[in-house]
Amino acid sequence: MSDQPAQPVDEVGSNEVGSVSPAARRQARPSRDGLIASLLIAAFVVVFDQVTKQIAVSQLDDSLPVHVIWTLQWHLTHNSGMAFSRGTGIGPILGALALVVVVVLVISLGRHGTRGGKFAVGLVVGGAVGNLADRLFRGDGWLRGSVVDFIDFQWWPIFNIADSAICIGGALLVLGAILESTRAKSTLAERVSK
Repeated sequence: MSDQPAQPVDEVGSNEVGSVSPAARRQARPSRDGLIASLLIAAFVVVFDQVTKQIAVSQLDDSLPVHVIWTLQWHLTHNSGMAFSRGTGIGPILGALALVVVVVLVISLGRHGTRGGKFAVGLVVGGAVGNLADRLFRGDGWLRGSVVDFIDFQWWPIFNIADSAICIGGALLVLGAILESTRAKSTLAERVSK
C-alpha cells in the first residue's frame, strides 16, 4: 500500500498524469468489444457466403436445378445486376455503391448501442462484402463480375447467403429503430405526465 494520496480523476476518467482509470476502461470496452463482435459476424458471413458460392459453382450446372426439399432447389445463376436481376449491366455502379455502404456501416458500428444493432450491422456488412467480392473477383474487369446466386424456392427470386444476411440484418435494424422510437416516445410521455 502506498502512502501517496490518490490522484484526482476528471470527467473522462483520466487522472492528472494522463492514464485512464479502470472504471473508464470498463466503460469503453463494451464499445470496442461490440465493434469486434460485429466485425467477426461480418467475417463469418463473408466466409460462409464465399464457401457456399464456390461449392455451387463447382458442383452445379447452370441449366440443371437440383431439387432439395419442398420447392427448394439449388439453381446456379450469375447476376450482373442488382436484387432480383434488375439493372443488368450496371455492376460497376452497384459495386461502387456497395463499397460506400460498407464504409458507412463500418463507421456507424460504434453508434449502435444495442447488441442487436451491432449484430444486424455485422450481417449487413458481411452480406455487402460477400456480394462485393463477387463483383470484384468473378469477372473480366474491376467491379464487372457477376454475383453467384443459387438458392431457389421457385416462388421467390434466386438468392445467396449474402443476400439473406443483408435482408435479415436490414429487417433487424428497422425493427430496432421502431422499438427504440416506441421506447423513446413512452419515456417522453412518462416524463411529461410527471
